[in-house]
Amino acid sequence: MKKILVTGGLGYIGSHTVVELQNAGFQPVIIDNLSNSYIGVLEGITKITKKSPVFENLDLRNKADVSDFFRRNQDIEGIIHFAASKAVGESVEKPLLYYENNLNTLIYLLQECQAYGIDNFIFSSSCTVYGEPDSLPITEEAPVKEATSPYGNTKQISEEILRDTCSVSSLKTIALRYFNPVGAHESAHIGELPMGVPQNLVPFITQTAAGIREQLSVFGDDYPTEDGSCIRDYIHVVDLAKAHVVALERLLSEKNESNFEVFNLGTGRGSSVLEVVNSFEETTGEQLNYKIVDRRPGDVIAVYADTKKANEVLGWKAKRTMEEALASAWKWEQRVRSES
Repeated sequence: MKKILVTGGLGYIGSHTVVELQNAGFQPVIIDNLSNSYIGVLEGITKITKKSPVFENLDLRNKADVSDFFRRNQDIEGIIHFAASKAVGESVEKPLLYYENNLNTLIYLLQECQAYGIDNFIFSSSCTVYGEPDSLPITEEAPVKEATSPYGNTKQISEEILRDTCSVSSLKTIALRYFNPVGAHESAHIGELPMGVPQNLVPFITQTAAGIREQLSVFGDDYPTEDGSCIRDYIHVVDLAKAHVVALERLLSEKNESNFEVFNLGTGRGSSVLEVVNSFEETTGEQLNYKIVDRRPGDVIAVYADTKKANEVLGWKAKRTMEEALASAWKWEQRVRSES
C-alpha cells in the first residue's frame, strides 16, 4: 500500500478524498491542525471504510515540525495538499494570515519533497484564478486574471511556485481547479460542516431548512442570467474526491504529459442560485425561507467549467446529479443536528 500524505485531510474535501484513497487501496496519512475542521471527522472516515487512517495534529506553518514529520515518514510516495485558509471575505480582512498560511506551508512541503525525493504532488486549486471569464465555458487555457482577493491570489501564486519548482526539479504536479463542491458522503458520516456562519450556498440552505439560520439571502436577482441570479458549476464532493485519486494514479504511473498539469473539475453545467434553491425544495420537500437582497461586491455573474480535458486526458467525469448532492447534504445536516 502506497503511503500518501493528505494535508487538511479532516476538512470537507480532504476527508472525502481520504475515503476514496482508502477505497482505492492507498494508505493515507492525515495532517490537520483542526483550525477549520473537527476531530470527529476521523471517526466518520473510519465508519465508512472500516479503517482508521493515521492522523497527526500538526501546524504546517511550523517548519521544524514539518521537517520532523518527514524525518519520521520517509516512505511517503505522494502528497495531496488541501491545507489552506479559504474564506474570501476573511482573506480581505487578514491578508497576512492568508499569505503566511497558504504560501509558507506550501514552500515548507516542497522543500521536504526535494529533501526526500517525493515527486508526486496534487494541489488543491480553484476556479477563482479565472476571475470574471471572457467566455464560457471556461477552459484551462483561459487567462488567469488579477485576483479579487488575497485568497484567490494565494491560489495563483501557489500555482506559480509549483510550476517554477517543477521546471527545475523532478517534481510532478497536477493542479486541480475546483468549481463549487457540494453534497456529502451517501452514508452521512462525513460532509460539509462549516465553523460559524457558512460561506457557501448549500450549507446555508441546509442550515436554514434545519432552523439554524433564520433566512437565506439570495444576493441579487438582476444579473444578466435567465432568472437574474448568479450561475455556478456545482460538483458533488464525492466526484471531486475521486478525481484526486485518478490524478494521483496518473502521476504514480507516469502518464502525465508534462511536469505541471492543470485540470478543471466541474460538471460543465451552470446552475443559478435560484435553481439550486428550487431544486432543494423539490428534492427534500422542505420549504426555504429566502429573500432577494442586494448584490454582493465581487460576485462573478457566471462561472462554469469546460470539462473536456479532465474527461478525455485525465479520464475522469462527474457522475452525480444536483439532486443527489442536495439530498446527501440534507441527510448529513439532519444527522449532525440530531447528534448536537
